Amino acid sequence: MAEPVLSAREAALSPPRAHGAPLASATLRAEPEDFVVEEDLGFAPAGAGQHLLVKVRKRDANTAFVAEQLARIARCRPHDVGYAGLKDRRAVAVQWFSLPRPREPLELAALSGADFEALEVLPHNRKLPRGALAGNRFAIRLRAQAGTGAQLHAALAGRLDVITHAGVPNYFGHQRFGREGSNLERMATPMRSLRPSERGFVLSAARSVIFNAVLARRVAAGTWGQVLAGDLAILEGRGSYFAVPAADDVLDARAAALQIHPTGPLWGEGSPATTAAVLELEERVGACYPQEAGLCLGAGMEQERRALRLAVHELTGEVEADAVVLRFRLARGCYATAVLRELLEPPDQVADA
Repeated sequence: MAEPVLSAREAALSPPRAHGAPLASATLRAEPEDFVVEEDLGFAPAGAGQHLLVKVRKRDANTAFVAEQLARIARCRPHDVGYAGLKDRRAVAVQWFSLPRPREPLELAALSGADFEALEVLPHNRKLPRGALAGNRFAIRLRAQAGTGAQLHAALAGRLDVITHAGVPNYFGHQRFGREGSNLERMATPMRSLRPSERGFVLSAARSVIFNAVLARRVAAGTWGQVLAGDLAILEGRGSYFAVPAADDVLDARAAALQIHPTGPLWGEGSPATTAAVLELEERVGACYPQEAGLCLGAGMEQERRALRLAVHELTGEVEADAVVLRFRLARGCYATAVLRELLEPPDQVADA
């Protein structure tokens, strides 16, 4: 019997859940303060150097806009402003930016605008590159009907415990695919006719479709959290991975403890570095998305890996009269939407980046 093939849109926006149907509905992001995210850099500023690290709190503003405003204030090129990652617009986000250190000192109050304020300014020795953070902390308010916060918490409590112990599938969130999947539509447009920034978003979306589709197959098979013979396993919270020639009890125990995770392909030139049945699955899925794979190959992208499973750290649910506030920490590059979609219906309310 042939395996079902998800359309690119299904793989991007509605891949299968791992822990069952959503348990409840709730209103998300009624106010930007309902979604709070704070970066954890994972390192201390150098204390000296030719750059400044600026800790910024922004509200209902996207990262690129804040970067442009900081460049204007510091009188540098927008390209010279560094940040570790994009943060949601409809949110309150605390994140770090870097600026070239000006000749004249910048006052903290000067590095603020209508939608953002600088909280700290510290000397550093280099521009902040993308991905240069350990993870993000989230506080997300799920608004229920008046007076039903306790009932919502009771509905979610068992699933929160399951997620704590088993994690969730590490799907790329719908932010990756643009508003209403707009980056998927742009895949049919010749790359040379797109602006460089648009081109980057489209290529990222193409890779993400294939990754989500591979993960969806393993969710359907129940192996998304298992380390199989032929897998490349990645260490939790680390970028390093290792080959798994054969499964054994030690690896099974480490996977069950969320210490290691199987990985999936970020598509590019050549074959994935997995072997055996895992490689066969990944190549078979890749062949189902010739447009997306062709874009990755045409751009000269290299094969890379990403964890198939997302460990959700320090997950709690706090009861309010009319809401539940979820608090948790995720590793860098992971999406809060991956957690929320295992709890709530509909996931599409979770936001605009």
